[in-house]
Amino acid sequence: MGDGMAGAPRLDARLRAVRAELARLGLDALVVTHLPHLFYLANVRASAGMLVVTPADAQLLVDFRYRTVAAELVAAGAGPSGLRRVDVDGSYEETLLRVASDAGWKRIGVEADHLSVRRWQWLEGALRAPIAATVGLVERLRMRKDDHEIAVLRAAGERLGPVTARVLDRVAVGSAEREIAAHIEMALRDAGFERPAFEAIVAGGPNSALPHAQPTGRRLVAGDLVVLDFGGMHHGYCVDLSRTVCVGRAGAEARRLHGAVHAAQAAALAAIRPGVRASDVDAAAREVLAGHGLAEAFGHSTGHGLGIEVHEAPRVGRRRVEGDAADAEDPLLAPGMVFTVEPGVYLPGVGGVRIEDDVLVTEDGHEMLTRVPREFRVC
Repeated sequence: MGDGMAGAPRLDARLRAVRAELARLGLDALVVTHLPHLFYLANVRASAGMLVVTPADAQLLVDFRYRTVAAELVAAGAGPSGLRRVDVDGSYEETLLRVASDAGWKRIGVEADHLSVRRWQWLEGALRAPIAATVGLVERLRMRKDDHEIAVLRAAGERLGPVTARVLDRVAVGSAEREIAAHIEMALRDAGFERPAFEAIVAGGPNSALPHAQPTGRRLVAGDLVVLDFGGMHHGYCVDLSRTVCVGRAGAEARRLHGAVHAAQAAALAAIRPGVRASDVDAAAREVLAGHGLAEAFGHSTGHGLGIEVHEAPRVGRRRVEGDAADAEDPLLAPGMVFTVEPGVYLPGVGGVRIEDDVLVTEDGHEMLTRVPREFRVC
């Protein structure tokens, strides 16, 4: 249910930050329903649960399936200080109603991005206190990783190197996309990852022009561009890597596309430092690709945040808003942020190229968490 690597002092610091937000917003309690946030704040990994954070305590609501492990988490001190277990009788909503009624809260915050309309309507009608929608409260805290998170992500990034070497050894003319994908999953587990962070993408030839292609039974032929996109989960944190190679032989167009994407990624990496907007990193990559006549072939964002989830804040993409809203939508980079840098180009009927690495923003620039050769390769 939990992870022994997360200690009470670290979790206490995170809860203090949440409580500061409660005070700022005038809330008596925050009902946390997004399961990754339960892991971040209480070291709880489960398929169901609620965490109620107040200025004085934190209460973990769990059903019968998780009572024993929750009790062990509390007894071992592997959760935040003062964490209390509350057993769910009936439904989570009914138990929350009982807890709220006993406490007499006057204003309760909920995670608007992670609560269904149906659940919201029920709580609004049942709770005898106004409900306030909070947006991005915990997500903003998660953007800047602490020392523990950085250490885990560094170790995970290092593990992707040997995985990549094993995978590239299996990429050859005649190999099927699904066969390579199965080998990726095996290599990730052999490297010590708990599980893949997502279903691997193996896309050869015309399929490589599909950014999120599903592996098929298609067998690679000479001259194919092959996009390989995979990642693993290590102690609850995700890393993500993409490489594009050719099989058998490489034509001039394949080399041109790879060279353009390689240069775009280098420009994006060079733009990373504290104080610049995430969109500035995206713009650096787009400027290079535009110079190669490939602006229209790059349709997705340059990157996304990494951590407990494989896609989290910050989004590293085009600037979509201005003014005060930009701070949430397009934040200024700060030390401790971790995200991918993955420009790509996709030409239907020809193929595609994506090169992706994970980076940590440092005090004076960035640190590469994935250290895998990015040069053009023919397998």
